[in-house]
Amino acid sequence: MSLQYDCNNAVILHLVSSRVNRETDVVRTSDLSSDLSPADLRPADLRSVRKADTEQRIIDAAARLFVEEGYAATTLTAVARAAAVGDRTVYVRFGTKAALLKRTIDVAIVGDAEPVDLMGREWHHVATHAPTLAERIDAFASASAALQARAGPLIAVAREAEPKEPLIAAAAQAGREATLDAIRGFWESLRDDNLMSPDVDLEWVVATSSLLAHAETYQLMTRTLRWDVETYERWLYRTWMHLATTPGPASTA
Repeated sequence: MSLQYDCNNAVILHLVSSRVNRETDVVRTSDLSSDLSPADLRPADLRSVRKADTEQRIIDAAARLFVEEGYAATTLTAVARAAAVGDRTVYVRFGTKAALLKRTIDVAIVGDAEPVDLMGREWHHVATHAPTLAERIDAFASASAALQARAGPLIAVAREAEPKEPLIAAAAQAGREATLDAIRGFWESLRDDNLMSPDVDLEWVVATSSLLAHAETYQLMTRTLRWDVETYERWLYRTWMHLATTPGPASTA
């Protein structure tokens, strides 16, 4: 979870991440023309594609086991077995269970293993550059809800691991702080572009929305209120529209 420098802006919840980077020499399957066959690739490129595919199988298997079994009960050996790779492949690639969880959350947050962080995604461009407030918040709410659905269960696993895994604890705290910065940037861009009420108390909005952005909030809502992700997305849109157009407590005092 290098826990992704997200700018999920709000629901990028308290796990943000640096970037989901794979080695720069890895050829991704999405880079290949559909009419290419393995025989058309150079040996080095073919090895890179196979390496990327192997990593994806490991990450998929790890995500499933971490969520189903919990952090403590999941072993690298079990992940290797579920991914149909050798134990050594997992150990060489990731080294530790904490590093594997971190990487798995990174990928879940952005939605794939492409070397493009959240701020390089199209939805983020819309959320920060669209001409209207409604378009920006709609882009944010949609992406945030999708992120929560993908990464929320794994973030719950990370909370289980934090007390015993310094790597996870440090990444999670860095993510919380980065999320707060990202949320502040989102609201400041709205203010600078004159897309929110001039009477809104910006500091109150930043503090309030940063708490609403946490994965714990999403999980509490879905469990307590039995909301599905679509209901959560609608709530998020309405809530942030309200925050952008309604003076906060300090402004009305």
